[in-house]
Amino acid sequence: MPILSLQRVRKDYITDGDPVPALREVSLDVAPGEFVALMGPSGCGKSTLLNLAGAMDFPTSGAVLIDGVDTSALNDAGLTRLRREKIGFIFQSFQLLPALSVAENVELPLMLAGRPEARQTALDRLRQVEMEAFAARLPYQLSGGQMQRVAIARALAPAPKLLLADEPTGNLDSSTGETILQLLRRIARQGTAIVMATHSAEAANITDTVVRLRDGRVEAIAAPCPA
Repeated sequence: MPILSLQRVRKDYITDGDPVPALREVSLDVAPGEFVALMGPSGCGKSTLLNLAGAMDFPTSGAVLIDGVDTSALNDAGLTRLRREKIGFIFQSFQLLPALSVAENVELPLMLAGRPEARQTALDRLRQVEMEAFAARLPYQLSGGQMQRVAIARALAPAPKLLLADEPTGNLDSSTGETILQLLRRIARQGTAIVMATHSAEAANITDTVVRLRDGRVEAIAAPCPA
């Protein structure tokens, strides 16, 4: 069963009283452990698709299923539980809390979920991204690449089945960005599905599948081009 399934999804936004389509009849399945790149020009629907995949927004028509659950059928408590247990989010701007240590940033979503042994789990995730030695530091004491590793550890903290990444290397130099992409590649091979929005052909080339969007439609789904 796909971990993420978009079934003839349409998403309209209302502007001056008229519906403006952001996604038009989009169908897409993402398997466990599959690494998918979303590509296309600005305004093509990448961010809208990520928002729907993260149950942060809902389709005007069609269905979005996460691990077999239709997001439109859930109440607020069910949506919160779905996001907390099934989905991890990685952002271009890291979004670490500056007053918390590295370990506390990773630990926070586990504590909010009432998970036992939150600190040990946080340290295990930091070890997974090779940042355990920096657990006591504050975010301002880290490089951009190190902050993104911590953000990935935080996203992995609850052991989600799906990671959503919005331009995760956009604020990094090319060498550091390549390191982060290799880390994401390794995470996917361990069984976590990843959907990544990117403008970078180099980033897309490390994935399993490239979905090209244009004007809210899927233009093509293909394997990445050889590097």
